[in-house]
Amino acid sequence: MLRIEKVPIANIYVPTARRKTLHPETVRLLAEDILQNGMKTPIQVRKDTNRYVLVEGLHRLEAAKWLGETTIDSYLVQARRH
Repeated sequence: MLRIEKVPIANIYVPTARRKTLHPETVRLLAEDILQNGMKTPIQVRKDTNRYVLVEGLHRLEAAKWLGETTIDSYLVQARRH
């Protein structure tokens, strides 16, 4: 079973290919929802040498940044490199 960990947002690397799929309006709407209801689903990251690499949850990550959060709930997963 996956365990939720608080991960520093500053230590999360977003691969370039993933950044291209970002929709600012979705981030804004998601940030508003998080303010009202909290983060419902943690993002997924994999551990790299001295950082985390985003696997899933770009819009949730960006919404947390937009809200000024410094950490985010994350599942640490085993994933192959992109």
